Amino acid sequence: MFQRLLSLFKPEKYHTKITQFIQFGLVGFSGLVLDTCTVYLLRHIIGLTASTLLAYFIAATSNWLINRLWTFRGAGKKKKYINQWLTFLITNIFGFCLNRGTVLILFYFSPTCVAHPIIALVIGAAAGMFANFNLSRKLVYR
Repeated sequence: MFQRLLSLFKPEKYHTKITQFIQFGLVGFSGLVLDTCTVYLLRHIIGLTASTLLAYFIAATSNWLINRLWTFRGAGKKKKYINQWLTFLITNIFGFCLNRGTVLILFYFSPTCVAHPIIALVIGAAAGMFANFNLSRKLVYR
């Protein structure tokens, strides 16, 4: 019985997905750094909400390119760059809503997050990460 249960779990079966998830997370972290820098640079010029929305678009574009070149290297190469980028942005709308919805809710309810946007940005990034990974893996880089 125990051997049968062990045979169901094959780590090698999940190795690629786990590796991709870790790489996706590292790319996401670089996007979070870019996102945060953009918000802090622009929040006093165009406002907190506008800078947050623009920063997401900039970071998402950077993440798409790095994921294309590293995380999902070789996958989805048949798509033209612009088509894959647009597919990435469209499929990640759900993750965007989780991410920026969380950020905006925190801005609304937490003066601490308004004073220190990085808190909301980190929580928002975590909220959208799992959805973005699965959608990207299944629809963008296949």
